[in-house]
Amino acid sequence: MRTRRRRMTKIIDSKIEAAETKLERAKDLETLIIEHNEIRKRELLKAFGKSGRTYEEVLNFIRG
Repeated sequence: MRTRRRRMTKIIDSKIEAAETKLERAKDLETLIIEHNEIRKRELLKAFGKSGRTYEEVLNFIRG
């Protein structure tokens, strides 16, 4: 009976470890996505600044 419990404990421990690794990867992915979006926002603002268009003109263009 003890051997069975040990095996079950090892299986559960390995599943916990796998879940923790997966969670860490998801957090890393979320951080990368946020960083990517921030870079795109800065690029957009830079392009807007260089365009010579007014805020209203850009907004009307985006809204179609």
